[in-house]
Amino acid sequence: MKKRVVVIGAGMGGLTASIALSQRGFDVCVLEARSESGGLASACVFDGLRFDAGPYILLDRPGLEWAFASLGEDLNAHLELRRIDDIYDVASPGQPPVHFRASLEETAAGFERQWPGSGKKYERFIQRTARTYRALEPMLHASNPRIEILKRPGAWPHVPFLSKPLGAVLAESGLPEPIANAISIWTHVAGQSPQKAPSPLAFVPALIHTVGAFYPRNGIGEIPRVLVALAQRRGVEFRYQTRVRTLLCKNGKVCGVELATGQTLSADAVVSNYSGIGTHLEMLAETPAPVREKLAALPLQSPGVCAYLATADRASGPYLRFFLPGGDVLCRLLIRPEVVAPECRIGAEAPVRLLAPMRYDDAEAGGESGQARFLADVFAETWWRDSVGASRVLATRIPAEWGAQFNLYRQSMNPVMTAAFMRAGRLPHRSPHVRGLYLSGSSTHPGQWVSFCAISGILAAQRLQRDIE
Repeated sequence: MKKRVVVIGAGMGGLTASIALSQRGFDVCVLEARSESGGLASACVFDGLRFDAGPYILLDRPGLEWAFASLGEDLNAHLELRRIDDIYDVASPGQPPVHFRASLEETAAGFERQWPGSGKKYERFIQRTARTYRALEPMLHASNPRIEILKRPGAWPHVPFLSKPLGAVLAESGLPEPIANAISIWTHVAGQSPQKAPSPLAFVPALIHTVGAFYPRNGIGEIPRVLVALAQRRGVEFRYQTRVRTLLCKNGKVCGVELATGQTLSADAVVSNYSGIGTHLEMLAETPAPVREKLAALPLQSPGVCAYLATADRASGPYLRFFLPGGDVLCRLLIRPEVVAPECRIGAEAPVRLLAPMRYDDAEAGGESGQARFLADVFAETWWRDSVGASRVLATRIPAEWGAQFNLYRQSMNPVMTAAFMRAGRLPHRSPHVRGLYLSGSSTHPGQWVSFCAISGILAAQRLQRDIE
């Protein structure tokens, strides 16, 4: 008789876990609180225009290829990924824009023109970080990266790199401050400073210039759509608009779930793609009190605010335009998918997203009214209008709406991946508190790439299979 596994959540990690488990002969049922799959990687349509719903903007192609290959699938057979040549620029008051293209030579040459001597420094920085990435890449595919490092002597020389925050890595590069700030722009998205951010964020430009940056035809939401089709083909059962209230345990082992309706479902194991923190604090009564205190103290990442716009202007320039207001203010971001996917234009208009991260504490303290005021202030800024021209606002989201619409734990995306959290060890794929509970999603993997969430589901499934066998 097949072992029964319940997967909570049809986000990226839940989808890949369900496929991997069904391939291994498990009877899999996915419970999703929303009416569709994909979570923050899903798509949405406003006034006929298709948007990426969540904050995902770039793809880590190697990680996604590894995930699909682990499922016995060829990524290229399912998704058309467009390489982005003109990737992003970062503008700030009183400074020339810092422009990143796929070509390392073109990017370095642009830096050299603005900041003489910086071109060669940037090329050396990319060469160093690319070597480090290649040595450490196997860690991304390991449930316990520390053990993997011990097994690979070639990774040992790079351990000091992992012990540093991003700010220290950038300081050692000798790059001019505007370039260093532009490289560290991704820390703004998480609402943290380079002094606390993990060093692997330095890999982003190295990946851009070596592997490349990509965007799928039809948007990020095409990835979960493909995974749902693969899961259904393998017999995975999906139940939508089905919210889990509690994990049921017996003798220290998870034996099923209780739904919000009061119905119970038995299971030999459970994979939770809900927030790892929320799973232990909201669903699992057996979580020890000291662990609860530790998890509750982890800093959280807010999804920020977003405006979904329609513009008649033709897109030009980079796919992403960042603006750094200066001081302690986080970045703003304009996303124009038409740059790489011209077919997204419907009739005379194309979709554009205006995003601004918020620090979680600020979003929580301000409440819905404060979040709405922040969105209004961002929208009133003039920096982005020259790129978009005349536009219509089709929809907006603030953290409270993200939380309600996407079933987020405390209106957060995940625990912030600080350097300290990475050194301490992210949440394990197998819960140490009860048997039969496994976690997937961004809290178990170092970052917010779609591919990392996909990898996490496969690693959770592999851990589950080894335990049950």
